[in-house]
Amino acid sequence: MNIAMIDQLKKLCSYAIVLSIGFIFTGLAACERQQRSQPDDNAFPIADSIMATIPIDTVKYANFIDAVTLNGKITYNENKVVHIYPMVSGRVQEVNVSLGDYVHKGQVLLTMMSGDMASYAADLVNANSQVEIARKDLEATRDLYAGGLASQKEYAEAQANYQSALANLHRIQQILNINGGNHQSTYVIRAPIDGFIVNKQVTSNMMIRPDNSSELLTISDLHNVWVIVNVYESNINDVHDGDSVQITTLAYPGKVFRGRISQMMHVLDPVNKVMQVRIVLPNPGYMLKPEMFASVTVVHPEKEKMLCIPDKDLVFDHSRYYVLVYHGPRNVEIRPVVVHKEVNGQAFISSGLRAGERILGDQQLFIYQALNQ
Repeated sequence: MNIAMIDQLKKLCSYAIVLSIGFIFTGLAACERQQRSQPDDNAFPIADSIMATIPIDTVKYANFIDAVTLNGKITYNENKVVHIYPMVSGRVQEVNVSLGDYVHKGQVLLTMMSGDMASYAADLVNANSQVEIARKDLEATRDLYAGGLASQKEYAEAQANYQSALANLHRIQQILNINGGNHQSTYVIRAPIDGFIVNKQVTSNMMIRPDNSSELLTISDLHNVWVIVNVYESNINDVHDGDSVQITTLAYPGKVFRGRISQMMHVLDPVNKVMQVRIVLPNPGYMLKPEMFASVTVVHPEKEKMLCIPDKDLVFDHSRYYVLVYHGPRNVEIRPVVVHKEVNGQAFISSGLRAGERILGDQQLFIYQALNQ
């Protein structure tokens, strides 16, 4: 074999080696592309056991609800409140109730020693004596008048004196009844209605004057309460008599109390520039306490229908709302949505979803973060 043939064989071998290497790399690239085109089940970051426990919500149409949320507070029903003021002067002997106690009508609230009551008791004794004297004088004058020994004028004067004595006795008895009906120097205050002691400004050994404008006790029947709501000028047009309202409190998260606006004040506070509205609310179990903060949502259902999902399904990130659209156990899509309004636990969606699509109903933030890693 000559040298030329040997060189040609070397060139053919080199070409064969180059072609073989090219085929190998081409095959590897094809395999890699095929592997990339096939989903890797192990790449999904959420375990099947977790996905199996997550509820799925369905996007659906619902009547759009236009609502405005306002601030208010729970207060007494002023039509069922009794303020107890001192009617006589004296010193408090004993206070039988504490703030928050429930009392029954006629129950003794406090007792006090009063010089005024002692004076009224003396007046009662004197008035009884005057009535008895006037009665005997009338009887004697009647006999004299019948025998012709007294004139008609004298008989009329005796009748007038007797009637005046009776009127004075009746007046003193009424004073005593107004002040507890006591005929001694002890002054007793009893509960005029059933209810709770919601204000107490009296203690034992306290000196009382009737010219003191401060109330001693306040009793309120809390079977129903008022919710006083502040409405700013910008929201006045959104609030009307009879509007349905939904009320929540910090004390009972998730508990919704429902009622209607019963009265609008139609006057703005000159300092706060708010108009107040009143809601009369039943209070079963006395759950609502005076001075509680209340969040009041005034609801206006509309005929228009919009796509709706529970607002708990939303994820807020980077100034946008997202939902996790469920396509299958290992196929969850992060999709941005535009929220038109959130009302009463519902989010009305203006774009980003279609009716019938399914979204994850729990663990949204955890899965959202896992998918973004």
